[in-house]
Formats: sequence, structure tokens, C-alpha cells
Amino acid sequence: METIQNMFEHLHWSNQRIIKTLQSNEGGNKQVYNLFAHILLAEQVWFTRLKGLDSSKLPIWAEVNLEACEQLVNQNYQNFKELLSGMSTPKLEQIVSYKNSKGKEFNNSVRDILTHAALHGQYHRGQINLLLRANEFEPVNVDYITFVR
Repeated sequence: METIQNMFEHLHWSNQRIIKTLQSNEGGNKQVYNLFAHILLAEQVWFTRLKGLDSSKLPIWAEVNLEACEQLVNQNYQNFKELLSGMSTPKLEQIVSYKNSKGKEFNNSVRDILTHAALHGQYHRGQINLLLRANEFEPVNVDYITFVR
């Protein structure tokens, strides 16, 4: 549980660093904003699935302004913080059934879903950093080791 909780603290720390950078570089690359919104929307979708609710109507890709992104950063953090605070290690092995956005059903453990949700964002934050550098902005250090230091 401790590792997963640390991963989600890192996720939130990383999202905060990205949002601050985007706020200071407004008017930048639209693809950067769309990737960041995708990270946050996907976190929302995975949380919804973990709660046993239907996520099939939630957007995964959508244009979201920076103010709404900031709200999603904070809401997602609160949602996962509450979820993880009440979770025990045995619950991580429970299977969650859900449908993806195309209606296809899947079954995965809570542990695998949480791991995916944490790693998914890091993948896209790497893409964001690549685009920032290509547009002559300083990439955001979101390395886990920096977070734990």
C-alpha cells in the first residue's frame, strides 16, 4: 500500500508542477494542453471505474481550459487520497469489472488499475516535456527521485 500511496503523491506533485508551468507559458502548444487534459480525464475515468460506476460516457480526450485542469488536478487528488486512505492491502487484489469507452468489458485487479493510473500520466508527462522543449520552453522535472528527495 505504501508504494501505491507514494505513486499517487508523486502523480499529484507532478500534475501540480505541470499545471504551474502551463500557467506561466499560456498561449503555448495546443497539443501540450490536450495531453495534460487527457492525463486528468483518464485519472477521473479510472477513479470512476474503481468506485464501480459507469465511466463509458466520460471523455478521455477533450479540450479543457487551464482553470478546469487545475480543478481536475485537485479533485482527482482528493478522490484518490480518500480511496487510498480506506484501502487495505487485501483489497488491492479485488477484481474490478468495467467497460471501456467502446463498451468492451474488462476485469483487472485494483492494484493493476492503480498502477496503470499512476504510470499512464508519467508517460504523457514525458510527451509534454518533449513538446515543451521543442517549443523552446524548459521541460518540467517530474522524476520520481526528485519527488522523494
